[in-house]
Amino acid sequence: MQSSNSKIQVQVRQIRDLSYQEAWDYQTAVHNEIKQRKLDNRLRPDGQKEPQEHVFILADHHHVYTLGKSGSEDHLLIDSEKREKENIEYFKINRGGDITYHGPGQIVGYPILDLDEIFTDIHKYVRFLEEAVIRTCNDYGLITGRIEGYTGVWLSDGSKNRKICAIGVHLSRWVTMHGFAFNVNTNLDYFHYIVPCGIVDEDKTVTSLEKELGRKVDIEEVKNRLLNHFAELFDVEILKR
Repeated sequence: MQSSNSKIQVQVRQIRDLSYQEAWDYQTAVHNEIKQRKLDNRLRPDGQKEPQEHVFILADHHHVYTLGKSGSEDHLLIDSEKREKENIEYFKINRGGDITYHGPGQIVGYPILDLDEIFTDIHKYVRFLEEAVIRTCNDYGLITGRIEGYTGVWLSDGSKNRKICAIGVHLSRWVTMHGFAFNVNTNLDYFHYIVPCGIVDEDKTVTSLEKELGRKVDIEEVKNRLLNHFAELFDVEILKR
């Protein structure tokens, strides 16, 4: 969808109080709708295209571990009985990457964009997602960046590297799915039950805005800052509802 100022419009949809399966089903349905609209537009004999939609889902998940298609189940360190006792869901999914945790106090973003209308460069897409988080962290006085050979956003003090945001995406017909998990006020204890992102290096751990700043952070404020940086980087207009 495009606005009068010719910028691509991205609709923000927030979903709360859903199981991971319900959220995944919703994300998949939106992804399929956008892919189908793209196909229908290509097949229209009159050349008149329906405006494409671009959606940015922000999800508040219950405790869940998700394992990417390239991940190892050995990186899940607790059995089903322990997960049931701790009320933690577990899913194998179709994004890239290994195992990660989603839960309360975390911003989980699922941009579902038709990159044919923005740019067709998957590496640039991932770098822009990272950059939106890097700029948001900078707003809070944290110097973050990247580590060569690893996705996501990191803090480093020379001897220790701490991941504050994990990224894992999936594309089909240049329509994106899945996205990022940004630790804001996240309970980091849940990462003790997994090998986060499959990284076993002792100098690489996880962190959150709350841990780094020594205080809880207004998560809605963080979302707004993040969306503003996303809009600037991708040169799109954000529509909230």
